[in-house]
Amino acid sequence: MIFRPRHHSAVSSTNATDLPAANTIRPATQDDLPALFAYLGEQLAENGRDGTPLFQPMPRTDAGVPDAMRERFTQAMAAPLDQPGWRRVWVAIDAGDCIAGHIDLRGYGEPMAGHRAMLGMGVRHDMRRARLGQRLMEQVLAWARHTPPLAWVDLEVMTQNHRARALYQKMGFQVTGEVPDRYRIDGQQIGEVSMCLALF
Repeated sequence: MIFRPRHHSAVSSTNATDLPAANTIRPATQDDLPALFAYLGEQLAENGRDGTPLFQPMPRTDAGVPDAMRERFTQAMAAPLDQPGWRRVWVAIDAGDCIAGHIDLRGYGEPMAGHRAMLGMGVRHDMRRARLGQRLMEQVLAWARHTPPLAWVDLEVMTQNHRARALYQKMGFQVTGEVPDRYRIDGQQIGEVSMCLALF
């Protein structure tokens, strides 16, 4: 595994699905976690900075991925799909074998909510106008439609993240609610929108 700093987290690209512009998307494995956490740390460093809207409900930080989040990712990725709280992650790989984006689905903690999953995603700053987010969503939603008992995909997005909301609506997600002043981050009042997609 090769690591390339600052916006280039390297991973293996075996068993990948070819995409235009020399990008591939494939499921992430436990072996990818060091590179994935490095990439996610870079994402968190951009959260709410330099014109980027807040996309995570947490203060701006350069400290990387918190240890508690690393532990949750690691444990949930290893969990079987019939276990509450599972997580599956897909990564987009660029021509230099670096992470260009990611998307994940995670199961709810309640056993009776096994037919629903929560979606999260991110795209590297230089790839955000390359339709990579749409490609990631198309792939993960296709997987979800062939993975019983999943019937719904849910997500939550910061109110002011208009570009992300537009993508989700384009993919068929419907707004189910909005909570104003859901978070107070660095003195800002941040609302949150809930959305969902019926898979069938």
